[in-house]
Amino acid sequence: MRVVAAVDKFRGTASAAEVAAAIGHACWERHHDCVEIPLADGGEGLLEVLGGANRVNTVTGPLGASVEAPWRLHRGTAIIEMALASGLLLAGGAERNDPMGATTTGTGELIDAALTAGAKRIIVGLGGSATTDGGLGALKAIRAPARLKGVDLLVACDVTTKFTDAASVFGPQKGATPTQIKMLTRRLEQLAQRYKAEFEFDVTQVEGSGAAGGIAGMLAALGGRLIGGFELVADELDVYDQVAGADLVITGEGHLDAQSFNGKVVGGLAELGAEYGVVVAAIVGIADDDVRDRIPTWAIADRFGEQRALREPLWCVEQIAGELLDEYET
Repeated sequence: MRVVAAVDKFRGTASAAEVAAAIGHACWERHHDCVEIPLADGGEGLLEVLGGANRVNTVTGPLGASVEAPWRLHRGTAIIEMALASGLLLAGGAERNDPMGATTTGTGELIDAALTAGAKRIIVGLGGSATTDGGLGALKAIRAPARLKGVDLLVACDVTTKFTDAASVFGPQKGATPTQIKMLTRRLEQLAQRYKAEFEFDVTQVEGSGAAGGIAGMLAALGGRLIGGFELVADELDVYDQVAGADLVITGEGHLDAQSFNGKVVGGLAELGAEYGVVVAAIVGIADDDVRDRIPTWAIADRFGEQRALREPLWCVEQIAGELLDEYET
C-alpha cells in the first residue's frame, strides 16, 4: 500500500514529526511505502512543520520582558509563529498572565523584522496567544505598516470568532475575570472604531477577526488574508496531491474531541479523504466517545492505558499503526 502519515502533534508528549516517523516505521516493516507529513493547524507547531527556524530575534514578550523568538525566512517567505513571541506559555500560563496588559508587540516586531529583511510573503500563525489587545501592540511595532501593501500577508487561524467577541470567547482561558472581560470587550469595540477610521476597514464584519485576541482583525485591516490554518499548511506541504494518490491515510493528534473537526488536522484530513475516496483513519492519544464514529479511531490509551500512553507514546503509536495496517491490508 501507499500510506500517507499526516498527523498533528500529541501535545506535551510527542511532536508531529515524531508521530509521523513512528507510523512510518510500522509501514516500512510491512513493506508499505509511507509519506510522512507532520502537520499543524496554523497555531503552535506551524514553524516546525514548515521547515523550522533559521533566525532568532530578541523581541518584547507578552508581559514586557525580552524573549528570544525563532522564525524562518527562506526564498522571500517569512514564517512567524505568534505563540513563540506573544504566547500564553511565555507568560507563565493563565495563572500568571496579565490579561489586561498582555501585548502582541513581539509578534509585530517579528513582522517588522521580516519586512526589513525583504520578505515578499509573510505567514503568521495564530494560536496559543496570551493577548487580547486587538493587535494594537503589534501595529505599533510595525514601522511604516504601508510596506505590507507590497507583501502577500497570510494569516493562519482556525476560529470564526468576530473581533469584539474575542474577550468573551478566549478571555477565560487567558486568565481574565468576568470584570476584565467586560473591560477588554469595551477596549476592542474602541479599537474597531479606530481601525475603521485609520484604515477604512471594518474589522467587526470579518469572520475570524477575533482570533488570538483580535490581532487577526488588525492584520486583515493591513491587507492580510485570513486563511484556515489547516488549509494553509496543507497547501504549503502539497497534502492534497499526496492524499489523492494514497491507498490509506493515517492521521492523528493527542486528544480527539469535537474541536478536532472544526478546522483542525484530523477533521481536515477526514474531509479530504471523503473528497478523494481515500480511507482515513486516526491514531490518537485519547478520544471522546461522542466523536469516535466520525472517523475510524484507534486510541493508544484504550490499548495500553493512559500511563503508558503518556510514558511511551511513540512506541504505542507504532504498535497501533501496525495493527491498523494489518487490518486494512486484509
